[in-house]
Amino acid sequence: MKKVFCSLLSLLLISGTLMAQTKVIAHRGYWDCSGSAQNSIASLQKAQEIGIYGSECDVYVTADGVVVLNHDRTHGSMNVEQTKYKQLKKLKLKNGEILPTFKSYLKQGLKDTNTKLIVEIKSHKDTANEDRCVKEVVKMVKKYKMENQVEYISFSKRACSNLITLSPSTPVAYLGSDIAPKELKKLGYSGVDFSDATFNKHPEWIDEAKACGLTINVWTIDKGADMQHFINQKVDYITTNNPLLLKGLVKIIQTINSRNT
Repeated sequence: MKKVFCSLLSLLLISGTLMAQTKVIAHRGYWDCSGSAQNSIASLQKAQEIGIYGSECDVYVTADGVVVLNHDRTHGSMNVEQTKYKQLKKLKLKNGEILPTFKSYLKQGLKDTNTKLIVEIKSHKDTANEDRCVKEVVKMVKKYKMENQVEYISFSKRACSNLITLSPSTPVAYLGSDIAPKELKKLGYSGVDFSDATFNKHPEWIDEAKACGLTINVWTIDKGADMQHFINQKVDYITTNNPLLLKGLVKIIQTINSRNT
């Protein structure tokens, strides 16, 4: 890690003044550390402990209407949409946790309101389940008065449209690669949340998004050189599996900027 920081510092000193406005989002939480696991309560707690902008999670709704954290359609061999929660929770995560409910995740979120919860609504196979998931998520967020702490993302245009309608004051960003920023602006989105491959294919979309007043996130960036590239592009956020490396890099840039002002 020290060698990586030194190499990046050398690059930054050569490249000159940079604006260190990019914020760190932990992909599926800060999971690559002791006692944690992807999409776990611990992954959110660990993200809160290291003091970064946000922690991302993925949510599905179960057969009995419980919103849970899970990235894939399945949990082990069980299809999440088609299985009741009492069955799903029998299979524990790698760190020993039971499959977390979104409710329990929000309660952990309230323990440190400085950490944003970046909630991805997964594309459900059944659109009725997807609609139900969106409604339950928005309902719970409003119940706990966390509208200012939560931001929504999704690959599903349907989910995004419903989120914009049900919670118009909460940021909603699109994860897909098939709609230009100016079109997303017209549809009521607050930001773009594109992969590095999308931005590499459409580099003009960064300036287009800025011109439209949309926030810009790029995912999932784990290498220092790639982080530096997008920081140079002055994106608002970077989602990463390596939040400590990105946080350290941003801190280096801030130090350089303060010395140059």
